Amino acid sequence: MRLRSLAIKLSKLEGISDPDLNLEQYQTEGEIAARWLFDIQSFNDLKPGCRVVDLGCGNGILGIGAVLLGAGSAILVDSDVESCEVSTRNAQSLGISDRVKIINSKIGEKDIEIREADIVVSNPPWGTQKKASDRPFLEEIISIGTIAHLMHSSRATHIGNFFKEFDWSYEEYGNLEFALPATYGHHSRIRGRTRATLWRISPQ
Repeated sequence: MRLRSLAIKLSKLEGISDPDLNLEQYQTEGEIAARWLFDIQSFNDLKPGCRVVDLGCGNGILGIGAVLLGAGSAILVDSDVESCEVSTRNAQSLGISDRVKIINSKIGEKDIEIREADIVVSNPPWGTQKKASDRPFLEEIISIGTIAHLMHSSRATHIGNFFKEFDWSYEEYGNLEFALPATYGHHSRIRGRTRATLWRISPQ
């Protein structure tokens, strides 16, 4: 599938109708998700038939996009019930529900027991509403124990240091402008942008 085709498909996915500010539910744009997945594919981390885990899946855009690019299966995890329901409908609408598993669970408070995975993708909370809200996601990546690709605020200074403590390798390989739509009442502008950094994390 070409980049443009994937971006169009992902842009048409149903979004979260009532995003939760405390969960920092900012929707990843279809164009950004598609470009990021192609970047991951260029590392040869997103291979045909691979098993993908999407932590904090939102509407499922990353895991679903990975399957559309040839992943054999995707496990989508989110603590929000609506996100899981929307992800389910999005997978069904594309005819890939047999390759997508949805888990409604709060990362860090319950053993999700994901041990058979080839790659993890995640755009976790950045901690703008609650300090260290991303930590359970980072710890879950360590627990799963496989290559991970992470999108995080370019202002974050702790990502490398966190994985260094576990003797994992890490690298920044891209930056992008991430949309912050005026979904919440405190936003005064119609649409804002913030800078995000892409990370590749790997066990030694």
